[in-house]
Amino acid sequence: MKRSWIVGAICIALIFALGCGKNDSKSQAEKKMEQAATELEEAGEQIAKGAEGGAENLAEAMEKMGESISQMGDEAVEPIDFRELKALLPESLPNLPRQNASGEKTSAFGIKVSQAEGNYANQDDGKELNIEITDMGSVKGFIAMAGASWMMADIDRETDSGFERTMSYKGHRGYEEFDTDSNSGNVQLVVADRFMVQIDGMGMKMDEIKAALDRVDLDKLAKLGK
Repeated sequence: MKRSWIVGAICIALIFALGCGKNDSKSQAEKKMEQAATELEEAGEQIAKGAEGGAENLAEAMEKMGESISQMGDEAVEPIDFRELKALLPESLPNLPRQNASGEKTSAFGIKVSQAEGNYANQDDGKELNIEITDMGSVKGFIAMAGASWMMADIDRETDSGFERTMSYKGHRGYEEFDTDSNSGNVQLVVADRFMVQIDGMGMKMDEIKAALDRVDLDKLAKLGK
């Protein structure tokens, strides 16, 4: 399963923390995160220079960063049991039987993540689709930004080989991109400022990829975060 959201959240937190230095009225959590960001930057420089202990210091700094991010919310939020996320995966899609469904709960650098993933495929026509639902718990405030530049800007771009654009789906902020040469694309959706639903399709049209969203109970997913 992918870990890009963990890395993205930490990177966004680093930018946020360094930006906090311009504000004299910082909360205790912000001060701790700024200190963690400084240590993270220093550890990265040590690795770049090949300094002994750089990797160890980086891991420690990233863990402090994760703990600081978690404290930025009003209260600690435990990620949803991955089994509940897994239950939201469609048992099948039109002409696409589910091949596998999996889930897990992991913790890295002080950030806990629950994730469920379903794989669907039709060997006869070469179509494949993947649905992934991720909950980042305590860093729910950062999921709207982590690794997703489209959350902070409107995008509408088209070429001879495809397109990418931001969109709204049933009131949720999303992003879609499609490549006509490879006949593949993906849709990403942020639900309740906490959950990320991502659907990747290969050998199929964008309408078919987006239709899979209709089979995920987004209302139920949003309620899980309350």
